[in-house]
Amino acid sequence: MRTHYCGLVTEEQLGQTVSLCGWVHRRRDHGGVIFIDLRDREGLVQVVCHPDNAEVFKVAEAVRNEFCLRITGRVDARLEGTVNTNLKSGKIEVHASQVEVLNASVTPPFQLDDDNLSETTRLTHRVLDLRRPQMQNNLRMRYKVAIEVRKYLDERGFIDIETPMLTKSTPEGARDYLVPSRVHDGHFFALPQSPQLFKQLLMVANFDRYYQITKCFRDEDLRADRQPEFTQIDCETSFLTEQEIRDLFEDMIRHVFKKVLDVELPNPFPVMDFATAMGLYGSDKPDMRVKLQFTDLTAVMKDVEFKVFSGAANMPNGRVVGLRVPGGGAMPRSEIDAYTQFVAIYGAKGLAYIKVNEKAKGRDGLQSPIVKNIHDAALAAILEQTGAQDGDLIFFGADKAKVVNDAIGALRVKIGHSEFGKNNGLFEDKWAPLWVVDFPMFEYDEEDDRWTATHHPFTSPKDGHEDMLETDPGKCVAKAYDMVLNGWELGGGSIRIHREDVQSKVFRALKIGAEEAQLKFGFLLDALKYGAPPHGGLAFGLDRIVTMMTGSESIRDVIAFPKTQRAQCLLTQAPSVVDEKQLRELHIRLRNNPDAAKVAS
Repeated sequence: MRTHYCGLVTEEQLGQTVSLCGWVHRRRDHGGVIFIDLRDREGLVQVVCHPDNAEVFKVAEAVRNEFCLRITGRVDARLEGTVNTNLKSGKIEVHASQVEVLNASVTPPFQLDDDNLSETTRLTHRVLDLRRPQMQNNLRMRYKVAIEVRKYLDERGFIDIETPMLTKSTPEGARDYLVPSRVHDGHFFALPQSPQLFKQLLMVANFDRYYQITKCFRDEDLRADRQPEFTQIDCETSFLTEQEIRDLFEDMIRHVFKKVLDVELPNPFPVMDFATAMGLYGSDKPDMRVKLQFTDLTAVMKDVEFKVFSGAANMPNGRVVGLRVPGGGAMPRSEIDAYTQFVAIYGAKGLAYIKVNEKAKGRDGLQSPIVKNIHDAALAAILEQTGAQDGDLIFFGADKAKVVNDAIGALRVKIGHSEFGKNNGLFEDKWAPLWVVDFPMFEYDEEDDRWTATHHPFTSPKDGHEDMLETDPGKCVAKAYDMVLNGWELGGGSIRIHREDVQSKVFRALKIGAEEAQLKFGFLLDALKYGAPPHGGLAFGLDRIVTMMTGSESIRDVIAFPKTQRAQCLLTQAPSVVDEKQLRELHIRLRNNPDAAKVAS
């Protein structure tokens, strides 16, 4: 039906007759001549319909936006002064000899070049939203990324193996999406949160280089970088060290960025241990484009009169930090107040600050309501350790370490990305990758009074840390590593436990007894007894990678049919109620509003 894509017709086709198929982006009647901007996935071309061709002109008068057309015509050069340098086809136009309406369209709910659409409107009318050039480009880039990943891994001997979508529920981590079994009354499958256990089993089965680009499912609270279903580039390999695995996949990401964006990422990526990342940035995925760091002042504040500081400095797991903002003394009070409200989102009870007007004057050169409650030695230590200069502003965080890290870490990023930050050299616009390594094996859950796995319970401890798994789990460090880019975790992984005795120790540290471990993970423990090889790997978030590459604000902009932050599909109205017959077949009775499930069949 067509000879060329609309957006690819150029001066190379001058004088040729072409057939094009696409949608009416805009129709313009200019004094008896009708212009149609015809759009397809490759872009726009201008079509001219002259009144001397009565049949063509009659059809052109009736078409409207989003009509699907087939147009045949001659390619001619545009008149001088009418060239559109923004279009690949901008030097030519097609003079129509035939216009055929393949399908009419009702009036669309929005113009496709409207940049001020609400997300609700876009997701409700997602099919039309996907016609927009930005969305077309996003999904094509997603395709290119996936292709380059496959090429890279295929060339290095990795085998693409599918793992099950219906599997066993192992509730260690996020909530599972459960699927009731019709055949087995009262039993459930779970949709996989990741292929973690299956890819480890594949290593035991001698498929020593595995990968898969696969869907994963987690029933968790959503944000800009989360979806209930998301796509993972999942990889596992045997007989490689932690460093060799990191080198391999660092090179893969460099390859993808070069091929897709023509961007040269650093070689090698910087490496930072978890403790340093939390100490300097309050985050295990720091945005290294922001040139601000924490100064830990916990020891300095133990004996000051200001109880907010001394109380935090002396509490178990308390922390006091300073965040020096060069030139921040010029900030208006309204901006400081806005930052105070911002950190409250993360649990901070306030945001103390000191403006350094004249450092040489000591106390008299500082401006802040808290200065009078801090002794001279502490003030001198603050100025020395933060490196503050005249005109600087120092923000403070004081609370439990988690609150301080979350609140001041977020403040650091917000200031860096602000107009103030960009205008004062606190932000460098670049690609800033980073490896964060040496994560703690466990985190303590105060609510449940037990240790939980920082990543997952199949992560191997560092050499020499096995004996502490049960005696002092808080000191165990894992062979775990995350790849971070511009403040987003692109992917994470670890060396896995390949010995059954070590895996059992980890389960005991997590208060998972032998009977429970056999019930939940017996298939893994049994497999490890058959000469399981040393192995490890990692998984990248495809959605996140493409979101960053396209400069999108949310992963919903790089997924064809995403869910909202309430885990709903506005296009199909999923999830939805089902009829009573379906529930009976699954042996299910609803406890809440059972009548809502009775849909007339």
